[in-house]
Amino acid sequence: MRAALLGAAATLVAALALPATAQDATRGAALAAERNCAACHGAGGISAIPHMPSLAGQQADYITLQMILFREGLRQVPAMAEPARGLSDRNIEDLAAHFASLPSTPHPERGTPNPTLITRGAELSATRNCQACHLPDYSGRANVPRINHQREDFLLHSMQEYRDNQRVGADTQMNGLLHGLTNPDLTAIAHYLAQRP
Repeated sequence: MRAALLGAAATLVAALALPATAQDATRGAALAAERNCAACHGAGGISAIPHMPSLAGQQADYITLQMILFREGLRQVPAMAEPARGLSDRNIEDLAAHFASLPSTPHPERGTPNPTLITRGAELSATRNCQACHLPDYSGRANVPRINHQREDFLLHSMQEYRDNQRVGADTQMNGLLHGLTNPDLTAIAHYLAQRP
């Protein structure tokens, strides 16, 4: 009798158990390997390809949002169309958790610091109040991306797209903030950010 009750209790507990939680970095790592994310975003999430973002340590909420935009065709990046196709929300959250869990360090190809560009980039970043959203260390938060430890060419390309209204995010703040800046201005900001510790 007691064994029967224990068996019934175990069955009831199993039936009421919640599904495995989303945002599982281990499942995300397996999915990243299956989708060959490293081919573009690099081993350990550190990109070795020009104009390709590093994802190591990126904000999970930001990755989730971007992947949904790719999957739904709301953000047009041809290289991401196929990798995002058919991903469930849960898979996207797991991928995001995986990349967010990877250690973020300054990009190994950031080159030699240029003090003049760093000074100018810091001044422009301060006048545009970049730290208000991206935080003082530029590591980002929630759906605001990490912009330190990125490739300099990726940062420059992204800012040019925002300035020229070729890219929009979840809101249009970046388009307005970068409006009117010259290519040399954006080059200075990109260099400053890429050189951040």
